[in-house]
Amino acid sequence: MGQKVHPYGFRLGITQDWESKWFASKKDYSELVLEDYHIRKEIGKIERDFAISEIEILRKGFNVTVRLHSARPGALIGRNKAELEKIEANLKKLLTNKQEVLHVDVKEIKHPDLDAKILAQSIVADIEKRVSYKRAMKQVIKRAMRARAGGIKVQCSGRLGGAEIARTEWYREGRVPLQTLKADVTYSYEPALIKFGRIGVKVWLYKGDAPKRVFFSEDVD
Repeated sequence: MGQKVHPYGFRLGITQDWESKWFASKKDYSELVLEDYHIRKEIGKIERDFAISEIEILRKGFNVTVRLHSARPGALIGRNKAELEKIEANLKKLLTNKQEVLHVDVKEIKHPDLDAKILAQSIVADIEKRVSYKRAMKQVIKRAMRARAGGIKVQCSGRLGGAEIARTEWYREGRVPLQTLKADVTYSYEPALIKFGRIGVKVWLYKGDAPKRVFFSEDVD
């Protein structure tokens, strides 16, 4: 049995920052964690349509900011902010405290070919369109290496090609140092739903060594 650690959690506070940034008392903590979960779940329904890679939730007092990192910000905002307002309205229904004011902020991903989640979504979209999984994996690797990634590993698991027995296939190009803490490795898992069942797609992307980051002002001399 393999002993595996999530690349994001492994580097949290070292090279990776928190995706939820807020402080709460013991009484309110569990309620706000559940609220964050429901917000992420709601956005998860549309993340593939708008190529959303990262969801940041920032809370300050009664102000809640949901920051969406997207490779298609124009489509996400919509004409006259119509799509954005619709998303805000759906998320406001999930807030338990009616005093809270929610705002959705959109950030553009300038290099989508260097984002593990966007690449995983691309493979899933191709597999669901009945494109060969091998071709989809190799195309993503080619795109990432062309964008000057340090290395990439792509893995597909399930009834590949409609086979009776599930198996795992993977390709790697370049370096993917999973045990090096300073390595800037992003990871994503996305499921593809086909008539034979579910195909699990995993992408590990190495972008080089991350600069030393300071997350707390107390750490500064």
